Amino acid sequence: MLEVKQLNKSFGTQQVLFDVNLTAHPGRILGLIGKNGSGKTTLFHSILKFVSYTGEITIAGHPFNEQDYNQIGYLPEERSLMPKETIQQQVQFLASLKGMSPKAINAALPDWMDRLGVKGVLSDKIKSLSKGNQQKVQMIATLIHQPKLIILDEPFSGLDPVNVEIMKSVILQQKWQGATIIFSDHDMRNVEELCDDVVMINDGRIVLNGPVNDIRQEFGLTRLYVRVDKSADDLAQLPGVTEVSQLNDGKFKLILSDAKFGRAIFEQLSQGQYLQTFDQEPPTLNEIFKMKAGASHE
Repeated sequence: MLEVKQLNKSFGTQQVLFDVNLTAHPGRILGLIGKNGSGKTTLFHSILKFVSYTGEITIAGHPFNEQDYNQIGYLPEERSLMPKETIQQQVQFLASLKGMSPKAINAALPDWMDRLGVKGVLSDKIKSLSKGNQQKVQMIATLIHQPKLIILDEPFSGLDPVNVEIMKSVILQQKWQGATIIFSDHDMRNVEELCDDVVMINDGRIVLNGPVNDIRQEFGLTRLYVRVDKSADDLAQLPGVTEVSQLNDGKFKLILSDAKFGRAIFEQLSQGQYLQTFDQEPPTLNEIFKMKAGASHE
């Protein structure tokens, strides 16, 4: 388990993280979301002790120390492979920094190549690989030593949909094996699909923190799906409606400023036999982000 308590970070006179508190649990995935420049990568660097900070960070109940590095796998946002090295040389070098022996690395590497579907052989140079395969090699180096704490900064960046699904599958395997996982991503659909918990950071401050489903439910049933004999312009005039869009199946999706307006809208549309279908759902994480940070995260 990773715990961060009252973490503050400044660069010179500019404070960029303010009293950050979070807990990441074994066998669960925590999503860290926020706008560009909100402090996500700085928080990762603080957890990894790449930068100084004030506050407390503990792993498995004890202060983070040098020995803990061998139990951590970190995929940075900026990929950092050596282009002239072969796949085998690159992974051997990075995994050896985590305490793995050459024999153990060579034994595990073919299986990881297969799991991630890397196109190539161990003797291929990094520079000969596609961007997606280079990213997979770095992911192998992140996970091959079976870390207990995994930190992934934008792990799906630049990947095509097929490789995103491969990467998701590997991440979930690590979760099922009991790893503590934190990742950041700009696609909220990935966060909703993978994450058990979410921390939303805005301008260096945590604005939401908790289980994904609990957070969505807290905002109430602010999404309406209606099939109705009305135009989009008519629906936009209903109380509390902030957004209207028509779906491919002919239904309209209405976004409400507050769930309390749902009942009044139902009663109004029920008059005159206008209404055919009426469903309510909690908001998506992206809609919540727009409410809390004033911007879409897609």
